[in-house]
Amino acid sequence: MKRREFLTTAGLATTALITGCEYTGNTDRLVSSHSSAVPGASVSNTDRSAMYELRIYTINPGKSDALMARFRNHTLKLFRRHGIESLGYWMPTDESDRRLHFLLRYPSREAREASWKAFQADPEWQAAYKASEANGGLVAKAENPYLQLTDYSAVFPTGNVSKDGVFELRVYTTPAGRLPNLDSRFRDHTLALFEKHGIHNVAYFHKLADQPGGDTTLLYFVTHKSQAAAKASFASFGADPAWKAAREASEKAAGGSLTVPGGVKSYFLRPTDFSPIR
Repeated sequence: MKRREFLTTAGLATTALITGCEYTGNTDRLVSSHSSAVPGASVSNTDRSAMYELRIYTINPGKSDALMARFRNHTLKLFRRHGIESLGYWMPTDESDRRLHFLLRYPSREAREASWKAFQADPEWQAAYKASEANGGLVAKAENPYLQLTDYSAVFPTGNVSKDGVFELRVYTTPAGRLPNLDSRFRDHTLALFEKHGIHNVAYFHKLADQPGGDTTLLYFVTHKSQAAAKASFASFGADPAWKAAREASEKAAGGSLTVPGGVKSYFLRPTDFSPIR
């Protein structure tokens, strides 16, 4: 199937597609294994060198309230204390999907390691963690790929970016060697066409080179008025002659499809009450 860029597959179960680290038993401890993004957007060298981390926690049954309370009452404050910048916190619109997604930013990878070491050693965090886990662990699984902005992404924003709508996290997997082709299509065509059809760009990322899928993954956030609006927007986007021409030209230049079979995943998300971005 060629029309992958406008497929909306809400409700797909998460796989190892976004993994990069393994859970060690401590919920917040892992071992490494609308208009903000527009074509030609300017991003400073400081922002370009920043490292991002997308953390995804699969919550144990019945533990959502306890985990949210820990973040709301302790974790975010302690993250700030130790130089860990919170950008966004979301839960899926599908209530059967118990995965908290959150995005963090650091000046560098070295800063990330220093900040987490200090955070985990903080007596206030250790006490909060122990108290919250008194009746059982809160998290069954955790993933945390390290990311960097693409050269065509604007800086990740804060505030009511979705205008009380929904976010969509989309993850594309390319055949080997074709990520640059996909980037070119997004840079030169897709971002502008998204905005034309009411799909609002937020930020676009690659995984760091040493992460699984680092040379084959594009991961990005967009917003919509609603999931129904997303469906309509992608339908009109897919029917746009400009999109059809861009897709055909990009696939001809690359020698085939820019995504592998099943290589487009979509997750609709709503921000938590403590999320800096809404």
